[in-house]
Amino acid sequence: MFILLRGVCCLLTLLQSTTASISSQNQLVEGTLHRRNYFYIGEQYVNTPGTNNGSEIAFGQIYVERLVPVNVTRSLPILMIHGHGMTGTNFLNTPDGRLGWADYFMSQGFEVYIVDQPSRGRSAWQMGVDGNQSDFDATYISSHFTAVKQFHLWPQAALHTQWPGNGTAGDPIFDNFYASTMPSLISDEESSLKVRKALGELLDLIGPVVLLTHSQSGQYGWILGDTRPSLIKTIVALEPIGPPFINAVFPPLTPARPFGLTEIPVTYSPPISSASDLEIEIVPSLSNASLGTTCYRQSAPARQMVNLKEIPTLVVTSESSYHAIYDACTVGFLAQAGVPVTHVELANVGIKGNAHMMFMEKNGLEIAERVVLDWIRKTTL
Repeated sequence: MFILLRGVCCLLTLLQSTTASISSQNQLVEGTLHRRNYFYIGEQYVNTPGTNNGSEIAFGQIYVERLVPVNVTRSLPILMIHGHGMTGTNFLNTPDGRLGWADYFMSQGFEVYIVDQPSRGRSAWQMGVDGNQSDFDATYISSHFTAVKQFHLWPQAALHTQWPGNGTAGDPIFDNFYASTMPSLISDEESSLKVRKALGELLDLIGPVVLLTHSQSGQYGWILGDTRPSLIKTIVALEPIGPPFINAVFPPLTPARPFGLTEIPVTYSPPISSASDLEIEIVPSLSNASLGTTCYRQSAPARQMVNLKEIPTLVVTSESSYHAIYDACTVGFLAQAGVPVTHVELANVGIKGNAHMMFMEKNGLEIAERVVLDWIRKTTL
């Protein structure tokens, strides 16, 4: 009898422990009650590579996830576009299981749209049709995003404190994050053309939005604002790709974004016929050879990005990201071109220790509430 009772006791202890664990996990994933569906948009048909028998495949489509809270109280939805090597899962929850920005903004009454960029993740990459891809190895992700303090590739990296975990391979949180990374098109020009088509069609379908971009997709904010200015009411650019005209910090420091902040043309006034029409000069105060940055602006008088002049734009820069070195140059270029831009450096508003993946980090919801939501309220209500 003693043995039986002892067995029952141990079983109860095990069940209680398991139940507590499941309960704890459920607490991590519980969030705002909502409806979820998905669809695809932007597809084109092309002959199946290597055939001439009339068979066709679709390419260029994007996966769109629509999240609608039970109580929608905001007139504008938020459209979220992830960065290079990532997918829309970036915004669903964090790698350590906390609620992500999609849930937070639903809790504030916003309908949310999340996409996977063309030829990425759940948006099919078609062999023989789409361009070549590349991916990030684990060391790149650690050194640039999650364990930047350990690698110290730029001075501000020493200030990084907010990543949940040690940020390197073998840490369960890092492993979960790294497993979510995806091969991406090598050509930013190809990506930009496909985004312009597919997301332009999405905007035509869903109407005006708050557009939130991150990193690589930062240039898509300027492109979509240029082609659909009436459908983007404000842009929130989290550390948008930059600086103008040239890569920075990480060699090779090669020319890039020939139209200033984009790989493909946007509308300037006076008009340009080619990128070479943009006359540029170095900004000495924002250039630093030892840090690998050269900041360019237009020579006066600066041409204006006329289709963006009515779109309030927020650029957010974290304290310990490599973007802390050059986002001011990006902001200066936008302002010179007539874009109504505000630059929030998180450290200046008391939010410290973040790197490039700020929305996944331990204080990510503080950034969402104090900076992003505050901006949306000011510019759209």
